[in-house]
Formats: sequence, C-alpha cells, structure tokens
Amino acid sequence: MTGSSDERMHRVNPLADLAEDRRLSPRTGYTRAHWEAAADALLDAAWRWASPAGARLDLPGPASGSGVRSDGLEGFARTLLAAGFRVAGAGGDDPHGRLARYADGLDAGTRTPGADDAESWPVIRDHHVRGQPMVEAASVALALRVSRPWLWDRLDDTVRDRVEAWLRDALHALPAPNNWYLFPFTVAGFLEAVGRGDADTARARRRALDLLEAWYRGQGWYSDGDGRAFDHYNGWALHLYPVLDAHLAGTGSPHGDRLREHLAGFSLLFGGDGAPVHHGRSLTYRFAAGAAVALGAVTGHTPLAPGVSRRLLSGCLRHFLDRGAVDDRGLLGLGWHGPHAPTVQRYSGPASPYWAAKAFVCLLAGPDDPLWTEVERDAPVEERDHVLGLSAPGFLVQTTAADGIARLHNHGSDHVRPTHAETAEGDDPHYGRFAYSTRTGPTPAGHPADNHLAVVHRGLRGARRRIHPLGAGHGDGWGWAASWHRPVFPGGSPLLPALRVESVVVARGPHELRVHRVVGAPPGAGVELTGWAAGPDLSSVLRPLHGWESADEVVAPGGTAFTASARVPRLLGTSDGTSAHVALAVLAVDPGDLADVVAVVAAGPDAVEARWSDGTVTRVSFAPLEVVHG
Repeated sequence: MTGSSDERMHRVNPLADLAEDRRLSPRTGYTRAHWEAAADALLDAAWRWASPAGARLDLPGPASGSGVRSDGLEGFARTLLAAGFRVAGAGGDDPHGRLARYADGLDAGTRTPGADDAESWPVIRDHHVRGQPMVEAASVALALRVSRPWLWDRLDDTVRDRVEAWLRDALHALPAPNNWYLFPFTVAGFLEAVGRGDADTARARRRALDLLEAWYRGQGWYSDGDGRAFDHYNGWALHLYPVLDAHLAGTGSPHGDRLREHLAGFSLLFGGDGAPVHHGRSLTYRFAAGAAVALGAVTGHTPLAPGVSRRLLSGCLRHFLDRGAVDDRGLLGLGWHGPHAPTVQRYSGPASPYWAAKAFVCLLAGPDDPLWTEVERDAPVEERDHVLGLSAPGFLVQTTAADGIARLHNHGSDHVRPTHAETAEGDDPHYGRFAYSTRTGPTPAGHPADNHLAVVHRGLRGARRRIHPLGAGHGDGWGWAASWHRPVFPGGSPLLPALRVESVVVARGPHELRVHRVVGAPPGAGVELTGWAAGPDLSSVLRPLHGWESADEVVAPGGTAFTASARVPRLLGTSDGTSAHVALAVLAVDPGDLADVVAVVAAGPDAVEARWSDGTVTRVSFAPLEVVHG
C-alpha cells in the first residue's frame, strides 16, 4: 500500500516486535496480548506530553478551534478511556500504574476549572461556545464507570465531589444537535451508577433516548441528528453509548437488537486488508470504526461468530499500525494512514485521533472470552461476493472476495441538515460522492471529483448536496440503490429551474451499472461522469454504454487518503431537456475483459434496458422508478 504522503513521519508499528500467533489468528496474527500491547504503547507515548500534575496531555501540533487547554483535556480524557478499558478488562491489573497517574490528573484538573494555568480543565459550556469539553466529559465519565473499583472508589471524597461538579455542567450545557446529546447521557449514567443521580441526570438521559428514537431509521441505522447523516458515528457513538450503558447497568433495552441488525450489514464494510470503508467525517479516529463490532462481541448483541469479530477488529487495528498511523514518536497523528489534511475536520486537534480508544472496548471481554479463544475466521468480505441493499440509510454494499474490496454506494447520506441551504461551496467530498470503498478515498475539494455526475452549465459544474433516496434492494447476486438530487452551482444562482438528476446503480460481482437521468437541462448543458480515483495498485474503469460522446482520464494531483496521486476515468456528453446516460464502472485489482460484460439494448429518456453476458436483463424505469433484474 502506497499510503498518502511523502511527508508523513517514519512508519512505526509498536507491535512489530511482538510475536504473532498464526495458529489462533491465521489471518492477522494478533491476539488479546497484541491489543493490550497496542493500548500500552499508545498510552506510554501520549503520557510523555503530560503536564506536571498530569491533568492535561498537551500533544504536539497546531491547536484546534477549541484552544490549547481544551486540546490538553482531550488528550487526558481520550487516553483515560483506553486505560479504563485496558485495566477493567484485566480485572484491575494495572502493571504500569496508569490509573494512579490519572487519579492525580483528576485531582489537579478539577481544582480550579477555567483557570489559566498548566493543569485546570476548561469549564463545560454550550457547544457553540468552545463546547468541546462536553465531548471529553463523556470519555471521563465512561472511563470512571468501567474502572470504578480501581479509580473512582479510591479517590478522596473531596476529589470525587469536584469531579462530579465539573461533570454536572454537561447536564446543563447545550449539546450540538446530533450525537452530542449522548455525552450528557453518558455523564448522567455514570453519576447514577455511583449513587449521585437526581432529576437532572434523569432528564438528560430521557432527552437523549427520546432523540435517539427520533433519529432511528431502521435496519440498525441512526441518522446523526435531524436529516440524513449516516456514517461511522452510527457505530462509535449512536450505538456505543446506549448499548454499553445498558450492559454496564445489567438492564435490557431495544438498542442491543438494533446493534445486532446493524452489524449484519456493517460487517461487510471492512476490506480483506482490514480497512474500514472510507466514508464520512472524523475518519482520523481510524480503528474506532471497529468499536461497534467490539461492542457486539462484548455484550452478545452480534450476529457474528467470535472468530469473525476478532478478525474484523484485529484486521482493522493492524491495517493502520502497518501503514503509518503511528509516527516515530509513538503518537497517532491527524490523517488516515499517515498525515492527510483532507481527512481532517476543522474541529480536530492533536489529541483528536485518540477517539480510536473506543476500539479497546473489546478488552472488556476477558482473556477467557470466546472473542479471544476461538480461532480467527474469515471476514465476510473474504467468504464470497456480497451485494446488500439497505433502504434505511440509502446504501448499496458491494464486496468482492477475489480482491477483498468493499464498496459503499451512497444514495442516502448527505450530512446536510434540514434547515441548511444547498450551496456548492458546502460540497463535502466525504458525503457527496456516489461511491466509497475500503481501497479508495474521495479526491479533495478543488480537484477533479471522483464518482460524481456533474451537469456543466456555462463552465460551472453542478455539485451533489442534498440526497433524496428512492430506494435500495437486492436479490440473488445483485442489488440496487437509487436517489435524485438538484445540482447546485458555485457563484451566482445556485440552482437552475427544474433541473434534477436521477441516479441508479445496479451491482453484480465487481461490476456497477450506473444509470443517470438528467431532467430539465438547459440547452447546451454538458454532462460529466467520473469513476473511482485509483492509484497505481488498482484499476478503475468507466466504460460508456449510452449517452456519452467521448472518454478520457483526468489526474487528481492531490491524491486521496490512499495514494499520493490519483487517476480518475471520465465520460463526457451533452443534454438538452431530458436524457439518459449509462456506463459500466469497475474498481478492481484485475478488472478482466469488460468488452462484453453488459450492453444497452434499449434506451430512452424514461427507461433503460441492459443485457448482461449471461443473458440476464436489467431494466431501469423512471417516473415512477422501478428496477427489474432477471
């Protein structure tokens, strides 16, 4: 794997000297001991940047928008979460004396909250007033809850009172209108678990659970707030906090069954090389993508065999450790493999990547748990080819066993809030593209867009912002997903009257039949379709089938999170009024001969019919939409 940068730090895998166990873990070589060693190495490196009393871990790098003191708290809180899982899973065994250092930090950080000194933590305020400490309060509370006998219960009464007072501000401050409501929920759950609950904690928990119900869309998927934002936050936040809360309390809830349903599809979104699908925001959290898999294994709310869960978890951890996620200082940097600025959000600071600590929830399964004792089994992507339509989030999942690539066709997740206007300037490559995978990332803003259909008017390319899902489904060896959007243009008038693009993808094996219908195009409008952005180790092919006049290839010199420079195939055509445009796309190590895979046998502005080489016919009709295959 080439990775994304010549500028990254020297690649370091902190587990390189730890012997692999290929008998127990034939795919990854990793065991529970490797997970413990990974946690220890990450904690040791981060603590080299601790403040004198240990209340802040001021990791090197530019400050986030929340400021240096908040970043230092972030370093403390997120590493505390990893330490809490590490010690709790070992039954309190703490050979490195970590919790004693965190106890000192809890004492120092809560003495004078808000003070301008080397130790004091910021006060928790509303999300729009440098509200990041609310996020960290949840990590502190959850870590204290899982490690209670060895940390919280051993604190002096005065320190416990001060920690409670600091945490309680999270119950009254205004969260961001998304998964943030689970932060006061988690704080409240801890306070109730240690006998400090009251009307405020009950209110915070009830409010969060009510919102969670409103955001649940089905098939194990929550939207991250109002609107349609489906991404990794579904697993590492919206499932993690309520399911772990119920597990620690020993109570039942509907959230465990939802996690089980989520994992049935989400488990397909890990490649044969261990990578999670590169889609959505906060991807610098890296192997936190496995948190939902770990949570299912720990709580029993999973359809996966223990050996499969460990294969996914260890494969994901090893994927990043082998590819430069840890620099030569032992720190997780901002990026994907190594440093990669387009992967990073503006709210991210030097310690943000340590939300990766959530993956270590797997250590709550003790050494004798089947998660660690069963022989590692193939990941779902390695077993066979899969095609799965998920109508709730508007996704089509497509995997191929031959090369271990998992693809996510996005016809439902846009991260545009209902109250937000659509502007091309707000285009987000991590949501607006038609497809994502475990081997490719989107090209950055300002470069040729991959997996995109653009209507071109007066030299301006329309962007895909708000996505309107039209459905998704699957049959034996095939699946489909569809959506429509209004192209928005930079500058001037953001919309052209009555212009819309209706899009359908039908997947079989490694092949993607991409059908687009442009409606209401002005005279002289151009149409451009691009395929996957690939580096030298992959083939990205986009074959014209109908409605195209020429084909070429463009270069995205900014590359992606996976390659320093990317090649993007492109098709060019025109539209005047209503027109249909059809292509065959393939992302593969070896695409094979595509000359006779599929051919369009009939096409008009309202319907397209294509015949595959085995005689199977796919018919896509619009107005109303219907996809028939057989």
